Amino acid sequence: MAHALLQNPSPLLPTQGAPRQAASNAKPPHLAFEAFEGLAPETDNAQAPVSALADQSVFDEITEGLLQQPATISPKYFYDQLGSELFESITRLPEYYPTRTEHAVMQQHAAAIADAVGHGRTLIELGAGNCEKARTLCRTLAPACFVGVDISADFLQDAVARMREEFPGMDARAVGADMTRGVTLPADIPRTGRLVFYPGSSIGNFDPPHALMLLKQMRDLVDGEGEPHANGGLLIGIDLPKDVDVLEAAYDDAAGVTAAFNLNVLTHVNRLIGSNFDPAQWRHLAFFNTLQSRIEMHLQAMSPLQVRWQGGGVRDFAAGECIHTENSYKYTLPAFTDLLARAGFSRAQAWTDPRGWFAVVHAQP
Repeated sequence: MAHALLQNPSPLLPTQGAPRQAASNAKPPHLAFEAFEGLAPETDNAQAPVSALADQSVFDEITEGLLQQPATISPKYFYDQLGSELFESITRLPEYYPTRTEHAVMQQHAAAIADAVGHGRTLIELGAGNCEKARTLCRTLAPACFVGVDISADFLQDAVARMREEFPGMDARAVGADMTRGVTLPADIPRTGRLVFYPGSSIGNFDPPHALMLLKQMRDLVDGEGEPHANGGLLIGIDLPKDVDVLEAAYDDAAGVTAAFNLNVLTHVNRLIGSNFDPAQWRHLAFFNTLQSRIEMHLQAMSPLQVRWQGGGVRDFAAGECIHTENSYKYTLPAFTDLLARAGFSRAQAWTDPRGWFAVVHAQP
């Protein structure tokens, strides 16, 4: 779950791979998440003052998505402070297997991964969040420098501060950036021995053409932003195909935490564009699209409604109409290796769990 650019979503709930209807999914986020004290989202949907709005490019991106047929909101806007905290809670749910399965792969194959990757590197984690996965990797690789990159800059600053405390001999930096628009690192970050770390299967949130574009950007970071250097690499997690019931439960948990996470994007968008979304008027939907080999997440209007935003923008939604908020593609290893090759990574090695649910891939130019 993270940043994504959506491709051809359906405005109404498709019949292909239709989701199970969990009762909790009809609840607004403050009810769906009531068991998690202190993390309930704000319910005030008043229009934001002009001074609180996002910069023009973000405003334009969100409003253009809302005016599409069907409407979309990029999942990178999940990650305000509350969204980041909600996602942390999702990773601890019994249904959400990717985080613990990836961790198990990293633990089981730690020595082999360290041998392949090498020590003393500059570790660059994209979508770093709370830096927990990088923290585990740092204990194994002992990098000289760590750079956490995330769109949620405030959340990231706190996480990187904790990294500095735990690894006092390591140069730890925080870079607040939207990775879908490219990442520029500080000029003094070493250009040799870079390891780009992109865990959590977040590459699956991009449709294949945009995943390829992002992998090419990672290749540029490995090379020192356009200057080819030896000894760079990419360490990336991918979620593999598996039973549909397992996949759908991971994105539609019984406690309603993922529902709260999905619905919270509306509150964040209200702050960014001065809109008047009411999360109580929407419900969370998640299902596996077999033809596309991807989980889809949507927000579905429970009755006819109208949404307005700053500057006079307006969009009417019919009952049952959806906003597409996320995809999560499930790649086979051969398909993903081919994608890596097209991005300029000619060598790849993978480690998986015994069930073949998840893979950690090390790729080099």
